[in-house]
Amino acid sequence: MASGGGFEDDADATVSIKEYIESMDAEELEADLVLGGDEGDECTYPKGYMKRQAIFSCITCTPEGNAGVCTACCLTCHDGHELLELWTKRNLRCDCGNSKFGTLACKLLPGKDVENTENSYNHNFKGLYCVCDQPYPDPNVEEQVDMIQCCICEDWFHEEHFGYKSSDGVSSQIPRNEEGEPAYEDFICLNCSPVCSFLTLYPEKLWDAAKIDSNGSANTCSDTAGLNQTPTASEPVKPENGTEAEKSVLKGCSEKLTESEPYPASGCAIANGLTSCPEFEKKPLFLIKAWRNMLCKCEKCLEMYSERKVSYLLDAEDTIAEYENKAKEKRTEKLEKQEGEALDLLNNLGHVAKVEIFHGIKDFKEEFRSLLESAGTSRAITSEDVEEMFSKLKNKRKRME
Repeated sequence: MASGGGFEDDADATVSIKEYIESMDAEELEADLVLGGDEGDECTYPKGYMKRQAIFSCITCTPEGNAGVCTACCLTCHDGHELLELWTKRNLRCDCGNSKFGTLACKLLPGKDVENTENSYNHNFKGLYCVCDQPYPDPNVEEQVDMIQCCICEDWFHEEHFGYKSSDGVSSQIPRNEEGEPAYEDFICLNCSPVCSFLTLYPEKLWDAAKIDSNGSANTCSDTAGLNQTPTASEPVKPENGTEAEKSVLKGCSEKLTESEPYPASGCAIANGLTSCPEFEKKPLFLIKAWRNMLCKCEKCLEMYSERKVSYLLDAEDTIAEYENKAKEKRTEKLEKQEGEALDLLNNLGHVAKVEIFHGIKDFKEEFRSLLESAGTSRAITSEDVEEMFSKLKNKRKRME
């Protein structure tokens, strides 16, 4: 979670046309990635408890933070309200219009159940994050600090609070590669780590733990050679390398707990190890790229995931990466559809209408070129210049009529 930026932050800032277009494209892409390609036309309630979707909290309607609404309801039913964008949440069904909203009915889909009993909420729905329970952006801080999301509870944490002792200045070192880029894919917070204690039964190349010393300082696990050699979150994983890595980790699972018999002759070392391993010490965990693909899927482990309510870790659609990939696919389809519709419209026009459109485009290009030439490189083009250009085009069209 990072503080946003943009050209609008500086009223006097000047940008090139290329920079402006690139900025607009980037903002549109970012919005599509957050919304998962959802156009906000229909309430997602009929889809049930979705594996992942963009969720908003309406502070105006539910200040206690015990409800979440989908993109469509955010736009249609809560326009003008104080809304919190929560990025994405898993297994949540749209609450808009149910008993938590009093007399406010959902405009898109009235008649919903009184309550979505399987929904779960945390303090994010009140606009608070991390163990420090502070808002983001924090009005009491001059410089906003990026936060990292736990892939289990989906709360966000400041790096200095990974140890859950904000007053002690505890800070965990994030695993990084030689280029200084984060060398992990997912983060599991200290409080959620016991639920995922089975991960520490895998070889250390799968995970890396921040160790908090008695004096309050933090370090990473000493055996990070395997981790630092893995691709970062921004690098693609080659299928052949990923397959070998999975074989290596799964082979190591049995070797770590039993040297006498090869895996899986004596059963799953991970599931069996849970009953004999020492008491787990809470510690933040960092997981490498594609770590979910390496999780054991034997019957015992599947049962264990279910008991711990983390079966979603085996579902590719639960990951943010897959969510964003689908959003990119929808965006590509949308742009191709828009281009096709524009061409169809043009092809269906009569000859006279086509000529008028082409003349309009020609006039625009000429006026725009004239504007650029008049400005040259000595000054920036202002909004007044653009308004004057369109005024000239409008007057020219009137004379032609």
